[in-house]
Amino acid sequence: MKKSSVPRQIYITNFDLQRLEGLVDAAAAGSTRDSRNIEQLEQELLKAEVVDPAGIPPDVVTMNSKVCLRDLDTGEELEYTLVFPGDANLEAGKISILAPVGTALIGYRSGDRISWTVPGGIRKLKIIKVLYQPEAAGDYHL
Repeated sequence: MKKSSVPRQIYITNFDLQRLEGLVDAAAAGSTRDSRNIEQLEQELLKAEVVDPAGIPPDVVTMNSKVCLRDLDTGEELEYTLVFPGDANLEAGKISILAPVGTALIGYRSGDRISWTVPGGIRKLKIIKVLYQPEAAGDYHL
């Protein structure tokens, strides 16, 4: 479960919300090994503030955003693009929204610190910068 020293508001565009709810519904209809991640994603969506794509702050992680993260335990910097499961390719830095770290990123902002349980334990990450956000670039339907 995600923990943060200060509760933060997360944001999601109404376009991303529709597509992610469809993903959750499709996963619920079948049996999937991602059921725990689906539940966590559903919890994140329930607490998010939904905004119009044109109105989302440019430092918020949305679907297809590219982010620079710092692992707070190792100091390592990582770059990921948050994608839908069919587009995931870890070698290319494309992480699925259904991966634990992917679910942790959606809706958070540059400067936020997140802790998330992953198969190897708890990852503590800081979002250093949103390098690319589709909405900020005017790409509202990626």
